Amino acid sequence: MTTMDGTMDRQDEGSARGAEEAIEATGLAVPPGERPALLRVLGRYPTLHGQVVREALCEVRRRGWAARILETTKEAGRLWVTPADARAAAAAVEDPEAGEGELLAAADRVVSARLRDAGTGPEATLAAVVADLSDSGRLLRTERLGELARLIGAAQGLDREAAERLRTTSVRAEEQRRREVSEAGRLARERRREEVRRLREWERGLVEAEDLPGLLGCSPKEGQRWVSAGLVPVARRIASGRGGKGERRQFDPEVVASLRAEVPAWRSAEQEAPPGDRRGEGASRGRGPAAGPAHPAVHGGRAANAAVARVAALDRYAGHFATARALERRITLVTGPTNSGKSHTALDRLAKAESGLALAPLRLLAHEFREALADRGVAASLTTGEERIRVPGSRHLAATVEMCPLHEPVDVAIVDEAQMLQDPDRGAAWTAAIMGAPAREVFVLGSPEAVPMVRRIAALCGDPVEEVSLARKSPLVAARQTVELSELGPGDALVAFSRRDVLQFREELMRRGRRVAVVYGALSPEVRLAEAARFRRGDAEVLVATDAIGMGLNLPIRRVVFSSLRKFDGQQSRDLLSQEVKQIGGRAGRFGKHEEGVVAVLAGAGDPSFVRRLLNAPPAPPAETRPQVQPDADIIAAVAEEIGSDSLFGVLARIKRAVLRKDDPNYRLADLTQALAVAAAVDGVPGLSLLDRWTYAMCPINERDSGVPRLTRWAVDHGSGRPVSPPAAGHLPNPQRAGGAVLETAEKVYKRLVAWRWLALRFPEAYRETEAAEAETDRLDGWIEEVLRFQRRGKAAHAA
Repeated sequence: MTTMDGTMDRQDEGSARGAEEAIEATGLAVPPGERPALLRVLGRYPTLHGQVVREALCEVRRRGWAARILETTKEAGRLWVTPADARAAAAAVEDPEAGEGELLAAADRVVSARLRDAGTGPEATLAAVVADLSDSGRLLRTERLGELARLIGAAQGLDREAAERLRTTSVRAEEQRRREVSEAGRLARERRREEVRRLREWERGLVEAEDLPGLLGCSPKEGQRWVSAGLVPVARRIASGRGGKGERRQFDPEVVASLRAEVPAWRSAEQEAPPGDRRGEGASRGRGPAAGPAHPAVHGGRAANAAVARVAALDRYAGHFATARALERRITLVTGPTNSGKSHTALDRLAKAESGLALAPLRLLAHEFREALADRGVAASLTTGEERIRVPGSRHLAATVEMCPLHEPVDVAIVDEAQMLQDPDRGAAWTAAIMGAPAREVFVLGSPEAVPMVRRIAALCGDPVEEVSLARKSPLVAARQTVELSELGPGDALVAFSRRDVLQFREELMRRGRRVAVVYGALSPEVRLAEAARFRRGDAEVLVATDAIGMGLNLPIRRVVFSSLRKFDGQQSRDLLSQEVKQIGGRAGRFGKHEEGVVAVLAGAGDPSFVRRLLNAPPAPPAETRPQVQPDADIIAAVAEEIGSDSLFGVLARIKRAVLRKDDPNYRLADLTQALAVAAAVDGVPGLSLLDRWTYAMCPINERDSGVPRLTRWAVDHGSGRPVSPPAAGHLPNPQRAGGAVLETAEKVYKRLVAWRWLALRFPEAYRETEAAEAETDRLDGWIEEVLRFQRRGKAAHAA
């Protein structure tokens, strides 16, 4: 603000003239476009002289230098130079008139320093850098690969002869690997084309509904009734009519003709049915999936869809679990809202049993179950996708749901979070666990929304159900007013629905002087536990989290505040569901810590009445009560034998098309999209059996992080007899200087290690370096937690 007599204006003018004179005195060429920025930087200095001007001009030009370094190295094919390298190189340049040669030399020094500590040795460093480039879709030309090998050799102290050996062997090995990956891709494409051809040939041979009378020796009305009753299987359904609301049905003539001998029995059944039940439904009524097929087995000369369906038997899925069906099982369905003591009740019963299972949705919660049993004096083993801990003599096991053992009978089993039956990605695992847990007493825990599906599963299994409904131990109320960000304080949890939003809210709260802990899905269980512990101890006042806190992580939260009342569910942005508000909001008011829990909305995020209405809403009936099912290794092998194919893609495509009718009354097929994508990629890998490839298709990967190409490279190495090296993050910067991009990369590498360790448990002969993988996992966990911890301390201190 200027004074009445304009003193400040004159001072500013004088400062500007002084800066201009200092610039001119240096003799440096400063284009007009740079001059305003340079003047702003010089305004921060109390005195001006030549060195200050040079430093300020370097500061102005560094962003452009970094861009030039990246552009030049990219054009030269030196793809290993990262944006962080370019920025560090630009920051190290002190000559404002530096040319391209000096900029590239600075980049070489930065890259050499990074590669010096990037791995356990030159070969491991080179493999890690090449894998990281491949993961991001960047493929080095072989001559550039040789250059990178020499650079790594020099950085890690190899003499010239050793560096040349590294270059030669690495180029030769990579060329061989690329040939193998290319050949595997070619074979996979050929197999896929062949399977598609076979399917299309089968489709061309299908007949229409008007052909049924001639094949079955019946009237058109009889044929229509028997199709409706499910006695005549529909091979293919084609949408027709305006808007695709109609349906055209096609049939396999061989399958239909083979049923002609059954026609007298169908007619007899119709005549014996009660008068009100002669529309055909009575012919198959009362024959559930566990009892047998709804129509006779079909034996065709070729692999007809009905024959494939008969072999897979997904429409009789409950009967697939022989051990469970041989037991006199009793299901106890324990439902209630969050914080109602469901787990406590079931764990008490499990601890008293001589043997048992505790199945959790997450590795973190499997550990919690194991610790809870230990607190009750029971030692339990642990099995998760990437970890196994055996306790000699123990007859209790804590595991993730997908790892449910199916063949060793126990006294008691717990299946937690049964509402996950509706999850599009993992719901089939809960179906298998509830149907297949080989326990005489099965405790199924979940929210009230899970009741209809669990009842249906119990009926399909023929198991009696006892239902126990628990009430919340402390009241949960909806706040009437919105909450300002500045009002968040000790015991509050702010919920966002993306990693980006979580980190942005964290930054804003830290600028306001708050101590913050964070929890989101990309963090490892260990880091999440560490963050939760910090919040629990009071080292952090506010927790900022995604909906990951809705499952497990018992925390002393006083108030849950939603930053948005909408979320992106992977397909669309939509309003939160009642169950989501109850599950997440229910984390507030931990019994014994707070008298009540409060659920609120951040100012500007929506109307508090929306939360109040959903908290008080009755359990919403599920849109679909048929449980999801998916094939396992036995089904894959049986279908492959039936259709005479070794193609995993062909087997999965036939299962998707033929095994389970879309209108099956009892089951629905789980989404096989990712499994099909992996199958299409690894089908041509020599040296891997059909079931080996099926195992790869089940591996937990992130497709958005180049998961399928990475898995294919691993499979090619495995099939060729080469050991598969674990992913590595390479050199990690000081946590105090780590930016958001580096943190995200470290989180991705952690997830890649999860997939590697998952495969190592199943293929130990190929995935050998388990100790190195565990060490890298621990290193990443510690580094990520240090990054979060430092940023909390540093930002809070800065704000103060």
